[in-house]
Amino acid sequence: MTTTEITTIKPLTHPEAMRLQTDELQFTLASLRSLDDAAWLAATDCPAWDLRAMYQHVLGACESGASMRENIHQLRRARAFRKQEGGPLEAALSAVQVRERKDLSPVQIVERLAAIAPKTIQGRKRTPGFVRNHAKLTVDGPVYETWKLGYLIDTIYLRDLWMHRVDLSHALNRPLDLSTDHDGRIVADVVAEWARRHGKPFALELTGPAGGTYAHENDFPGAEQLSMDAVEFCRTLAGRGPAVGLLTVVVPF
Repeated sequence: MTTTEITTIKPLTHPEAMRLQTDELQFTLASLRSLDDAAWLAATDCPAWDLRAMYQHVLGACESGASMRENIHQLRRARAFRKQEGGPLEAALSAVQVRERKDLSPVQIVERLAAIAPKTIQGRKRTPGFVRNHAKLTVDGPVYETWKLGYLIDTIYLRDLWMHRVDLSHALNRPLDLSTDHDGRIVADVVAEWARRHGKPFALELTGPAGGTYAHENDFPGAEQLSMDAVEFCRTLAGRGPAVGLLTVVVPF
């Protein structure tokens, strides 16, 4: 297998991110439409969320992306929630999204997500490049740093949606339908950011349809050698599995 030098992996472009998000929303809807009533009650890797609550959050995020008014509403409610309950703003925002959609049935969640998905993509597409590249926001969990708005719109929203499809599969012990072009591109982008965050030499073999072989200065003495399933690699960096060595470096999803 060809080894990819990590510095050759190009960041996601805005059009590419929108295409991947469009496809990921369709994969998500296909997964949700396959669930029976009992499956929606399955516990997930997200604390206190069953699948129904997890997709109430996803629906809320998509509705926020489709409407500036809804986006502002959610942020205001989230700041009030955090002031009262504490914790990171991201967790407060998710809590608000779930709480405000708690009465939706699984059928209603799927119907609303299907209806809003195209508007979500259009809303994110319309965000001007100047705004994506210059507007910034401070995050306080799971990492503490300042992001460009474009990173949130293009990368984080894609990873969040993808990781929750992984969560669904894990919760129900179902195989994931993965491809090199779609899932492999998402994983490669995660690998590249992980490498930038730790900045150390390594050789990484990721198995499965979304995998690949990656390295940076792997002939350097002491370079960490890792081999694991591609999806499990992402789950580990997202805090969903035990981590040691360079795998303890958090990559936000």
